[in-house]
Amino acid sequence: MVKKIIFALCIFAGLALALLFILGTKKDSFDAMAEAGKLMGPMPESVATFTAERQSWIDSVQAIGSIDPVQGVRLDAEVAGVVSALNFKNGQDVEAGDVLVQLDITVEAALLNSNKASANLAKIELDRAKRLRGTDSIAQSQLDRAQADFDKATAQMQNLEAIIERKTIRAPFSGRTGIRQINLGQYLSQGAPIVTLQSYDQVFVNFTLPQQAIARIKTGMQVTLQSDVYPDLLFEGVLTAISPQIDPTTRTVKLQGTLENADELLRPGLFVKVTVTLPKKNDVLVVPATSIVYAPYGNSIFKVVAETDEATGAATTIVKQSFIRTGKHMGDFVSVIEGIEEGDEVVSAGAFKLRNGMPVTIHNEMAPKPELAPNPKNS
Repeated sequence: MVKKIIFALCIFAGLALALLFILGTKKDSFDAMAEAGKLMGPMPESVATFTAERQSWIDSVQAIGSIDPVQGVRLDAEVAGVVSALNFKNGQDVEAGDVLVQLDITVEAALLNSNKASANLAKIELDRAKRLRGTDSIAQSQLDRAQADFDKATAQMQNLEAIIERKTIRAPFSGRTGIRQINLGQYLSQGAPIVTLQSYDQVFVNFTLPQQAIARIKTGMQVTLQSDVYPDLLFEGVLTAISPQIDPTTRTVKLQGTLENADELLRPGLFVKVTVTLPKKNDVLVVPATSIVYAPYGNSIFKVVAETDEATGAATTIVKQSFIRTGKHMGDFVSVIEGIEEGDEVVSAGAFKLRNGMPVTIHNEMAPKPELAPNPKNS
């Protein structure tokens, strides 16, 4: 019995020694791995960089505007009548004074001929009365009556001529017709719409600016337009009018620019982005907009700096976060008022994945180049 106990104790002691040996060996391995990990550090992140530089920006103000024709109307029927002639086609160019629509004037024309005959007779009688009155053969009252009859006949004739003219719809100016809203033989009531007429050679752009802009703008400044319809084109004009009144509700002022439109690309109602160019230029420190990390507690960027590792003595490239105050945007750039200096190398791509003090590797080969006036092909 004692031998069995001694044998069991020996086995237990052997197992304990073996376990302690294994644990000691593993601890040495883990300690060695930890030391190696400390020497290796975190894997560097791949980023692109940009050197903060100074640029001269032309000062400007931007707004959203709409194109209006210098001359544009909707022609309506002044008097009721039946359409007897249509002298234009949809989208046709017409000249000022061209007859576009003729309403039926059969009755008025017949009455006009009758009144012309009456007016001619009244003129003959008036001339006779003047001769007889010159010889004192008739009383003055007869001459006055003859004059009144002639004036009445002339007025009736002119009234009919005015009615006929109102039933003859002419182009008030040269331009292009729209799509007609009437048909031949249709009865038109007074005020019925007929067709629109627009002149495209010159157009207005109407837009508004906050009241703070009044002190910086004046007529004669350059106006530049951009439209999603023509993404590759810029249209230039001149600021020609500033409203003297500020809207008391929105505290904005209305402005109007004038542009030549010989190619007729700018159509009335077109939505455009308006830029008023100011004469002053600003010297600004800029970085790409992609460099900025936006956050509720403040915007920041990551500066790229070289640092020597105290443990290994090796030179490494790390990033340091710096909070900044931004100014205006222009194209792909943002002006920085404070937080960096000219010549600082900042992360321009990949900043969202960085932390303060993290090592990085720089790869600028595939990074897109920021531009003041970007024009992406797939926009």
